[in-house]
Amino acid sequence: MTITKEQVLQALGHVEEPDLKKDLVTLNMIQDIHIEGNRVSFSVILTTPACPLKAMIENACRNAILHFISKDAEININMTSRVTTQKNTGVPGVKNIIAVASGKGGVGKSTVSVNLALGLAKTGAKVGLIDADIYGPSIPIMFGLEGERPKASEVDGKTRIQPIEKYGIKLLSIGFFTDPNQPVPWRGPMVSTAVKQLFNDADWGELDYLVVDLPPGTGDIHITVTQTFPVTGAVIVTTPQNVALADAKKGIGMFMMNAINVPILGIIENMAYFTPAELPENKYYIFGQGGGKKLASQLDVPFLAEIPLVKSISDSGDAGKPIVLDDGSIMANAFIEVAQKVAQQVAICNANAINNTTLVNN
Repeated sequence: MTITKEQVLQALGHVEEPDLKKDLVTLNMIQDIHIEGNRVSFSVILTTPACPLKAMIENACRNAILHFISKDAEININMTSRVTTQKNTGVPGVKNIIAVASGKGGVGKSTVSVNLALGLAKTGAKVGLIDADIYGPSIPIMFGLEGERPKASEVDGKTRIQPIEKYGIKLLSIGFFTDPNQPVPWRGPMVSTAVKQLFNDADWGELDYLVVDLPPGTGDIHITVTQTFPVTGAVIVTTPQNVALADAKKGIGMFMMNAINVPILGIIENMAYFTPAELPENKYYIFGQGGGKKLASQLDVPFLAEIPLVKSISDSGDAGKPIVLDDGSIMANAFIEVAQKVAQQVAICNANAINNTTLVNN
């Protein structure tokens, strides 16, 4: 039996991308088909290297060839990726901007931002991180970069800030430009200008994701970022207490306002429960239980994760080596799973935006 390219495409047309609800051939995710006798090879172009369904899609492709063409086929599948984007982010080379926000301070938003960015990078994506919390920048401490100053260089005849690179991602923080022992007594216009410079005056290069750690609340910086740069989506961080959930709800409401209209990628409930090191099977819900899930359900947005209250998370941030870098640990795996889910939601948002644009144009 001679296997043809048409047969391969027809067989793979039965494999659906679980998130996008269309088959791989229609989505143009199958490329580089090569056939020699009963040997079939092809590439599957995923929407992100962080795809949590990678193994399932590969298995479905293999089964489709065996079922619809020949059970004797020898199959070689190259699972690769090309991160999608839906629009010009306003930052050259950056495909997606992910805002990380919280309704109030003290919920671990910066910890989530840092470990999310590093988690995305560990899956193979090109990632940058902006610390836009002007009044309380924490990225220099969490990366062990206190006292560091970014360098400037000429790029295309313009002076550009070179983000500092560490642990495989590019970083910029207002904390690199200010005295850590002095407050930043800036009014709104000064703050907005400084934040825009972190985006516009830096040489970010090619990035799949630029994670932005926003300040707590709903103020000038949120409006500046969302109205100046097309943000792909926002991740909301909360803790289980009612007061934190109430503030998180207001934060989500801000992103959903018509003037802003940023999709919610999901809610992360931080400090969800406490597990003592000597009793790893026990969970103590100190601040209440299920609040984040309930809020996500009420607002019809994804619930991404419960992150436990673990001392090693804060210790690792204070030591300048975030917990997600602790390969193989439970907490590192938890944050990588969060990164995969966020990347998954970004791909869904991009596909929905492209489909909606197509419908409008037609």
